[in-house]
Amino acid sequence: MKLIIATIKPFKLEEVREALTGIGVRGMMVTEIKGFGSQSGHTEIYRGAEYAVNFVPKIKLEIVVSSAMAEQVVETIKTTAQTGKIGDGKVFVLDVQQAVRVRTGETDADAL
Repeated sequence: MKLIIATIKPFKLEEVREALTGIGVRGMMVTEIKGFGSQSGHTEIYRGAEYAVNFVPKIKLEIVVSSAMAEQVVETIKTTAQTGKIGDGKVFVLDVQQAVRVRTGETDADAL
């Protein structure tokens, strides 16, 4: 099993969710986060004054899938979330040792 952690732009969430559902992803965790990467934030003007915004709003997706499905999920996120501009996000893939569905006690692939 693989844990896929992706950061994407907030306005891409629904499009990415629909694409992932379309390839068979049955669930994901979504968190609103703030961060910065190579863009190092930006400036905004509020009431005539310029302010530095050091952290940019992002969405973090956490998805656990079978190892066989991981590459397809990564590719789907990559193509759906891409705008071609700085700040499109990142995708990380980690190994998952164990998964347990709390309600039924099912484990590993059955728990997904």
